Amino acid sequence: MSRARVARRIATAAAVGSGGLGLMGGLAFGVLFTEAKLARRSVGGSDDVPPQADGRYGTAFADPLKTPIVLAFLGDSTAAGQGVRHAGETPGALLASGLAAVAERPVDLVNVALSGARSDDLGRQVDVLQERGTAPDVAMIMIGANDVTSRMAPAESVRHLADAVRRLRESGVEVVVGTCPDLGSVEPVYQPLRWVARRLSRQLAAAQTIAVVEQGGRTVSLGTLLGPEFEADPKTMFGPDHYHPSAQGYATAAMALLPSLSAALGLWPEERLDEQRGEGVLPVARAAVEAVDQGGTEVAAADPGARGDEPGGRWALLKRRRRRRLPADEPVPSGTVGPGGVATSP
Repeated sequence: MSRARVARRIATAAAVGSGGLGLMGGLAFGVLFTEAKLARRSVGGSDDVPPQADGRYGTAFADPLKTPIVLAFLGDSTAAGQGVRHAGETPGALLASGLAAVAERPVDLVNVALSGARSDDLGRQVDVLQERGTAPDVAMIMIGANDVTSRMAPAESVRHLADAVRRLRESGVEVVVGTCPDLGSVEPVYQPLRWVARRLSRQLAAAQTIAVVEQGGRTVSLGTLLGPEFEADPKTMFGPDHYHPSAQGYATAAMALLPSLSAALGLWPEERLDEQRGEGVLPVARAAVEAVDQGGTEVAAADPGARGDEPGGRWALLKRRRRRRLPADEPVPSGTVGPGGVATSP
């Protein structure tokens, strides 16, 4: 079965509330379990609390006639910034600073991500955002790694993500999802676990893409973007626990995410599609698989007003946006953190 058909089956099962669609048999899981035990002895893990980065960025662009953009971050430890020591090194802070520079407006960062979270925690995170009373302008979601490592059924994982995207879009929030990272790039993981982890990560990322696009969001593939670079220089790209990205690793991901985050708000210049770079309008399942094969690729609905079950709703626009260099580090914002991890502006 083609990878596009597998991804479509998972996304379809998620939409209809079907069960597991298990991707490996018992023997394969037995091998995976044995290799995973060996890998855990090498991967240090970390119980450190990610640095708190909520607050206002880009204060140099303050203008009484322009309200700040509100950027929400949801997801797991990667979205929370696990693995770095300073708030300015977290992906939320990096993207808030970058978005402020692009928009020339201040950006208020609200991060409700939780270390160790799986996709089934996204509903709670959306609840926290909605309790604020004012919807964010754009939400960045980074999720999937814990779903793979905990053996969550792919259809269940995708269903929770699709529900979160749908709820945010119904509130008028633009949504960008950084799809499941390449777990095969973790240095202490050996074959055959490395091959299995990579395969499952890519299958989930492709299915995530289909579901997100059909709910009106857009995705950016991180797996093959980070995989080769992390494998080539693991000491630089991974943090002290050998699992979460380092400051350089997060910066690499943020440079790929910033153009799509800006485009979601209409702040990025739209160029003509470049067929030589593989850009174009494709069936969403095919676009999802092609995006997984080349990191940093954005997939969005070809007709933003169409849903997956409507005419045109199963076609996607595939773009390979050029990375944007991030602005120089700025001081950590002085905002305070309120109930539920929600920041108040300074």
